[in-house]
Order: sequence, then structure tokens, then C-alpha cells
Amino acid sequence: MLHTWSSLVAPAVQDRMVLLLNHVISRESHAMARLMPFAGRTVLLRASGWPSVLPAVPDLLLGVTAAGLWERLDAAPGEAAEEVLRVELDASNPALLALAGLAGERPRVIVQGDAAFAAEINWLIANLRWDIEDELAALIGPAPAHQLAGWGRAAAQALAGLATAMHKKTA
Repeated sequence: MLHTWSSLVAPAVQDRMVLLLNHVISRESHAMARLMPFAGRTVLLRASGWPSVLPAVPDLLLGVTAAGLWERLDAAPGEAAEEVLRVELDASNPALLALAGLAGERPRVIVQGDAAFAAEINWLIANLRWDIEDELAALIGPAPAHQLAGWGRAAAQALAGLATAMHKKTA
């Protein structure tokens, strides 16, 4: 039952993730320009080591569009296997992975494929940030957005401290 539910929900969740990713990229024209030369290329994202007691996380296959954005692909890539950039995320401990992300740590990943394409993906990961305060300001005004963002930063710092403490304990 859970597997069936997961297989129905996963594509919708992945589509929303791609929409958010495209929203962030579209606000930075230089990020889109960096992806444009790779139009038609694909990236396969895989969570390796995912605990078997949890519902499986399906692979996410993304294609680069001519506009320098992403689209989720349903089928297997049409290109030769060596032309697909494979990114494996170490997800053996999802809770620790999430807490480390809140602490600002980059997850351990294994990248296989074209070095130039991998370098651009790495640049995007290292340099793109979602400016939530700016998004909120457009909806509710700058002063309330600034206050909400401050509360969010305080909560994130508290969780980051917890993540750091937990990470030190497990290391």
C-alpha cells in the first residue's frame, strides 16, 4: 500500500521540486546562461544507501532545456549512458543528512560523467541561494518579511547547532 502511494506521489513531489529549482535559477540570468550550452543533456540524481525500512526514493532524471532551466524526464535517457551525468547522494542516514543541510554542510556526493557539465552543476550548487526574504517581501511587504526571515534564521541557527552537535557525536 505504501509503495503504491509513494509511486503516485513521487512524480508530483519531483515536479514541485523542479519548479522551485527553476524559480531559483530563473532569478539569476547568469545561472541560466551557464546551463544553456548543455541543453539536451541529462542528470540522473540517485539517493544511495537509502534505508530499506523507509519507502524507496525514486531516481530523478532531469534534462536541461534550451532556456537553461530543468525539466523532469519520465523515460530513460535517450543518450548513451556515458553522456548522462550521474549524481549519487549518500542518503544512508536521512535524518543526519537533513540536519547537516540545515547546518549548511554539503552532502557527500559521487559524480560520474562529463567533467565540464559536472563543474557547472557544482558551481550552481555552490553559488545559487533562494532569497526567501525577497520572495516574502513581494507578498507581505519588506518589514514583515524581514521580521519573519529573522525568526527563520534564528530557528535555522538553533537547528544548525543541534545538527553540529549530533554530527560530532556520530563522527
